[in-house]
Amino acid sequence: MIREMTADDCARVAEVRTAGWRYAYAGLMPQGYLDRMDPVAAAARHRTLLEGAGPGVVNLVAERDGQVAGWACLGPNRDPEPGWELYTLYVDPAHHRAGLGSALLRACLPAEGDTYLWVVRDNTAARAFYERHGFARDGAEEPYTVDGVDVPEVRYVRPGAASSD
Repeated sequence: MIREMTADDCARVAEVRTAGWRYAYAGLMPQGYLDRMDPVAAAARHRTLLEGAGPGVVNLVAERDGQVAGWACLGPNRDPEPGWELYTLYVDPAHHRAGLGSALLRACLPAEGDTYLWVVRDNTAARAFYERHGFARDGAEEPYTVDGVDVPEVRYVRPGAASSD
């Protein structure tokens, strides 16, 4: 089941995000950084972000067996290009390959306008996932440093219905 995220979901969303980072970025980011991630502190940040979400921001969760197992957030593009940006998409690693990520992505994609996202360049699994869903690398790259280690991000774009005419 896909539904809108509520404040009651924030603690579980923080756990899903933390587990997602530890799984997806093992070997790509410093292990000490991943080990220090604190889902309790993150839950408070998620509540603040959810309460302060501006116009056009969509926060969705995927439930499996009555528990939040995935989260996606989409909103206006932060870069100068018009369109949308997928800010985040995480699925609890215990539920990978069950279709939750695909369902969340489909549910939050806008009907019109290009959608952008940033992904760690060496995260080949995430890049393959987005490519299967119509995203393509557009050549933009930005530096990202975690505990002194460079983990550059690359940008992907998926043309919207109005853009593909």
